[in-house]
Amino acid sequence: MGIYAMDFALKFNQSIFSTPYPPKPSPKCRFLTARCSLPLSSDGLAERPWKVADARLLLEDGSIWRAKSFGASGTRVGEVVFNTSLTGYQEILTDPSYAGQFVLMTNPHIGNTGVNFDDDESRQCFLAGLVIRSLSITTSNWRCVETLGDYLAERNVMGIYDVDTRAITCRLRQDGSLIGVLSTEQSRSDDELLEMSRSWDIVGIDLISGVTCNAPYEWVDETKSEWDFNSDGRDRDTYRVIAYDFGIKHNILRRLASYGCKITVVPSTWPAAETLKLKPDGVLFSNGPGDPSAVPYAVETVKEILGKVPVFGICMGHQLLGQALGGKTFKMKFGHHGGNHPVRNLRNRRVEISAQNHNYAVDPASLPEGVEVTHVNLNDGSCAGLAYPALSIMSLQYHPEASPGPHDSDCAFREFIELMESTKQAA
Repeated sequence: MGIYAMDFALKFNQSIFSTPYPPKPSPKCRFLTARCSLPLSSDGLAERPWKVADARLLLEDGSIWRAKSFGASGTRVGEVVFNTSLTGYQEILTDPSYAGQFVLMTNPHIGNTGVNFDDDESRQCFLAGLVIRSLSITTSNWRCVETLGDYLAERNVMGIYDVDTRAITCRLRQDGSLIGVLSTEQSRSDDELLEMSRSWDIVGIDLISGVTCNAPYEWVDETKSEWDFNSDGRDRDTYRVIAYDFGIKHNILRRLASYGCKITVVPSTWPAAETLKLKPDGVLFSNGPGDPSAVPYAVETVKEILGKVPVFGICMGHQLLGQALGGKTFKMKFGHHGGNHPVRNLRNRRVEISAQNHNYAVDPASLPEGVEVTHVNLNDGSCAGLAYPALSIMSLQYHPEASPGPHDSDCAFREFIELMESTKQAA
């Protein structure tokens, strides 16, 4: 069968081999000559019609990663961390807990939904820069008002793309978080930028003072009805809460307001005595950037408030509570950053998928007797929540408001309400 098929193919295509080459042009044919011209660059060479690599990321281990820039230009130094969230890059950009850091997104395609007016988590972008694999060339979302590149440029935030984010992530997982330098300045040598990365350190720096508010203010906005996912079973009793702004996210405040709290936000240096004068039903110690050991003034404030009113610590607030109770904190290898971290609630054995963003953790072995570890991160066994019933204390290492992330832990706000309510009744 194969022989017959081959013979047929040769006979069928024999006209190909008998056709004269090159064929004679038909008298009706007309030949057109197309010419294209490209603009010339300053050095007299033709510019390419596509963007070329014009940025560098240099890590303190000596590796150099060439990429294309978007957003702002210049040179920045920061700690490189990776985030495993699939969505919510606008909330990540405006999370004050990322101050002093370059955020590398492991999800390869970023920018396809643009940015909008509603999803900012603070008044500005505090992170040092954004590192992504692929920048979307178009946006498609009904709320979009501008592109990601324009948004970053307006806020003087650097971004790079077309870089191997998977390889960088593997390196960070193996070696731990690294200090890096982002630069679009061709006049700076690799050696100069490498020296910058090796002479700067994020440990021991008070980053909270750069993200906190300047004066107290009242917060009244609740979660909008179209986004409110857990409105069942709430009473409308009002609870007065003082929220310490160590880098607080707007959605933490919205969730508290939605649960019936009247909130006054105060700066990180607000005296404990002034807080107690306001006779709050509870105090919230918020999330924030950096090393909790670099802000001893905040630890002292927490100490002065403990035992006087119910308190709830989130992320940085959790770490400050750990230190105020006599425990120790330590820097993790590469931290937890993303919206898909499994956490076990040891009280009810329930597993929550959580949103996390921190590079430090509380050492549970250093905590005094009576302090209960309530939550454990199932990826590495680290402490993810504390409680001290005798002093009406509760805390979580992760973000119960998510934004971005799943809503499994929103019940923590209800628990804080119940803690304030039971303290009121016992008074």
